[in-house]
Amino acid sequence: MIPLAGPWILIQDHNSKTERQMARTRRGTCFKLQFDPTDIARLAKSYGPEQDDGALAAGRRIFRGEYTRENLTAIFEWKTKGRGRSRLMANTDEEIADALALAVRAKTERAALAVLTGLHGVHVPVASAILTAVDPERYTVIDFRALESLGSKSTDRSVNFYLDYLETCRRLAREHRITLRDLDRALWQWWGERDADTG
Repeated sequence: MIPLAGPWILIQDHNSKTERQMARTRRGTCFKLQFDPTDIARLAKSYGPEQDDGALAAGRRIFRGEYTRENLTAIFEWKTKGRGRSRLMANTDEEIADALALAVRAKTERAALAVLTGLHGVHVPVASAILTAVDPERYTVIDFRALESLGSKSTDRSVNFYLDYLETCRRLAREHRITLRDLDRALWQWWGERDADTG
């Protein structure tokens, strides 16, 4: 193999058991898909996409300019199942509206994340869920289940780490001609099936 300079993402081909693609990343974070890519469609369907409906509907309302506490809460509950709700309640309606409006209009992913993480109770994972609900073709949710499905047990939830993760997911989605949402569903579902098998 010819030596390659610089940091790389490794995407594993489980059909040939060889490295099928090596792609440069910003900071050298390494992810490997842990299952056969031909299983993505089945896994995404098994996830039950309808469970996303409420959050995605709230995201569409935010995208249309309804920067309300109710819409933010619907997405927050989808992501956290209610954990940390009291911290979210510490934000005023005006703060929520300003943050959502600025995030929707942000020109860069980093700026959108920065403004949302300025809210009480919103760290990068929740911010990624809000942005995914608002613009699912551009963003995806970071979650320990999805990370483990890419071979990572990292506890890093910084903006930089999320941007590397997002870059990887976009590349995988393009490569396999699927949406970011279906990729996220497949990653989440594979973790759930593996956990059930080993539990």
